[in-house]
Amino acid sequence: MNVVPQRDNGAGGRKPPAALRAWYLLGGRLPVHYREWVFHQATKPTWLAWFVVRAFLQVLPLTILITVALVWGLGSPLPLAIACGSLGLVVGVYFAVSYAIESTDHRMTKYGYPRAAASTYRKEQTTESDRDRQRRYDAAWRSADR
Repeated sequence: MNVVPQRDNGAGGRKPPAALRAWYLLGGRLPVHYREWVFHQATKPTWLAWFVVRAFLQVLPLTILITVALVWGLGSPLPLAIACGSLGLVVGVYFAVSYAIESTDHRMTKYGYPRAAASTYRKEQTTESDRDRQRRYDAAWRSADR
């Protein structure tokens, strides 16, 4: 199944402005005409690292809020509140990363792509990369001369 997005001649391939990219990183949704950029972000080789950054930035405000509430609202010692907040941050990011593939595929459906489009595309790219790597290996090490 080929899920490569078709380029249109409009604004589909453009990168959103910095403010919209920051909004997207914080968990916001971009206008649909940036769908190709969103697809590219979800399928490039560093997609998982960006997913972790996005998850971290989404969980961080809640973690800070809980830490502040523990200190000011309940009178907890600051080190204990920071430890609780840090643990919440780690668990939140871990949970988000545990479902990174599914979450990314679901986000792509919101932009009009078929179900599992991003993971399928990444798998196709990996398969092509693996074939190229195997060809280079075979050419170097499996020649008839050896």
